[in-house]
Amino acid sequence: MNRNEFLPISREQMLERNWYYYDFLLITGDAYVDHPSFGAAIISRVLEAEGFRVAILAQPKYHDTSEIISMGKPRYAALITAGNLDSMVAHYTAAKKPRSEDAYSPGKKTKKRPDRATIVYAQLVQEAFPGLPIIIGGIEASLRRFAHYDYWDNKVRRSILFDSGADLLIYGMGETAITEIAKRLSKKEDIRKITNVRGTGYVADYAEECAFPYVKCSSFEQVSTDHRAYAESSMLQFDEHDPVRGRAVVQECDKQLLVINPPTKTLTTAMLDRIYDLPYTREVHPTYKKAGGVSAIEEVRFSVIHNRGCFGSCNFCALAFHQGRMVASRSHESVIKEVEGFISHPEFKGYVHDVGGPTANFRRPSCKLQRKQGMCTDKSCLAPEPCKHVDADHSDYLGLLRKLRSIPGVKRVFVRSGIRFDYLMLDKNGEFFAELIKFHISGQLKVAPEHNVNRVLGYMGKPRNSTFERFSEKYKRLNERYGMKQFLVPYLISSHPGSTMHDAIALAEYLNKTGRQPEQVQDFYPTPGTLSTCMYHTGLDPRNFEPVYVPRSAIEKAKQRALLQWKRPENSSLVQTALREVGRADLIGFGKQCLIRPTRRKPTR
Repeated sequence: MNRNEFLPISREQMLERNWYYYDFLLITGDAYVDHPSFGAAIISRVLEAEGFRVAILAQPKYHDTSEIISMGKPRYAALITAGNLDSMVAHYTAAKKPRSEDAYSPGKKTKKRPDRATIVYAQLVQEAFPGLPIIIGGIEASLRRFAHYDYWDNKVRRSILFDSGADLLIYGMGETAITEIAKRLSKKEDIRKITNVRGTGYVADYAEECAFPYVKCSSFEQVSTDHRAYAESSMLQFDEHDPVRGRAVVQECDKQLLVINPPTKTLTTAMLDRIYDLPYTREVHPTYKKAGGVSAIEEVRFSVIHNRGCFGSCNFCALAFHQGRMVASRSHESVIKEVEGFISHPEFKGYVHDVGGPTANFRRPSCKLQRKQGMCTDKSCLAPEPCKHVDADHSDYLGLLRKLRSIPGVKRVFVRSGIRFDYLMLDKNGEFFAELIKFHISGQLKVAPEHNVNRVLGYMGKPRNSTFERFSEKYKRLNERYGMKQFLVPYLISSHPGSTMHDAIALAEYLNKTGRQPEQVQDFYPTPGTLSTCMYHTGLDPRNFEPVYVPRSAIEKAKQRALLQWKRPENSSLVQTALREVGRADLIGFGKQCLIRPTRRKPTR
């Protein structure tokens, strides 16, 4: 087929290809963007490469079945994803207010997908095509595969498998799982019998149906009412999410059993290369042009994903429970080929915007033991102190960047996705840090210290603040050495579990002392599936079951956030109130150490 041809998005386009049948209907809550940064694009191209016919139905009407029915019934199954984001995260801020824009929809318009899109689409398919197998996947299904705390309902919900009525759930990066399932469906195998595929989940009557060694966690009924049971289950589910040693996890619910099989094996370099070499158009479907296009493409059109997985394991990050903690990477040749493909694009100006992934400077597992034994269950690779087995070698990544910036037609190669600075500081060879400064930063480097109070950092799963300070000092020295004037932009989280008002003030004082005025602060967002969300819901640290202070009220969260942006005039009242309430009025005044000047009172007559 033509390398620049999109997959069909209507029955008419299928007929233009002389398709009088097709195999899979892929329904997505995002607009159709045929780029490997979009999960729906990857899954559809993987299936196409295996010889299956796939049609895309992007953001269908969700109040009736008309658009689904218009596609015609596929031979094997409907594949459903909410998109690149959980639909509730896509729709609402951390303050539960509706977002004004949606980067994954044409013209940034909101309400193009429903709340809880996976559930709604699955129910529509059941109505449109009774008996058609339904397979759900993507990050919404992945992070909601077990009974989970839902921030928007403020309660524990059942696994999304029960609420959607789907036959199978694929979690994580689902290329190998969907390929095996598709081949078995094509051989007329009943989807109810496809229960032994890694990276999938299903509903069973008996635990003995599980094809893998398994462990039971507390039931939905237990975790709904018992915070300790919820915390224990969350930690068990996290620990078993390991492609080497992980077991299946079984959870009772409504007199049935949820079975989540072990994760898929980590992809080899050759397998990743094959996935990223598929014939993506790398563009937004032209049908959205009149509506203003899809802005999400802009950040990734000339960027490259060179790895998957993250052993950083920040407790608030969904990556560990989705992609997993084992790192896999593409070959240099594969990445170079992708960048060389940019050269002929009419909009390419010579700048590769990013060569990254979940964490840009990870190219392999953090230590040799992981390949055989899997990830450790009792400690993190990097926090609060780095494990002695961590091998912080950047030579392979540095070699890749050097090759990319030598490609004719490439002017600059930037690294804009997350750099794990604590891992960088472990590398005794300073070449990568030096060349990062000289060649790969576009005026500013974004890093994620998140806080400065070590106790709060411990709850976050982040390194101690002294590590960030040493990194900042070295970053400054290297910029001075090479005559560069480049800034650090720290990402910060307010109101994370464990952060008191005193901790927020301590962070504000630290920022004031170091001359930093953060433009963006993210209020902690309790998304499904993370250990930090478990802390938020239960008030317990699932790693040791000790109590954790949790900022819950909207006013306290607003104050903590305002303290981190104390110089903004609109925050003045909240900051002064917060400081006075906890006895820190000493920070209101005109001294150098003060955060804010006192409000002038209007004279009385």
